[in-house]
Amino acid sequence: MLELLRENLGTIVVALLVAAAVAGVVIHLHWQKKRGSSTCGCDCGSCGSGHVCHPGKH
Repeated sequence: MLELLRENLGTIVVALLVAAAVAGVVIHLHWQKKRGSSTCGCDCGSCGSGHVCHPGKH
């Protein structure tokens, strides 16, 4: 078992880093949604779907 871990340590570390980055993005997006902010940057003038995100601004 230890030999398997030693042989694949680089792959395991990279996979853990990628998983941590994905988890960070998901948590950040969840916090934004919970606060009511949008991920689009709120430049509704140039957005074709601005009426969907912010119906009162158009």
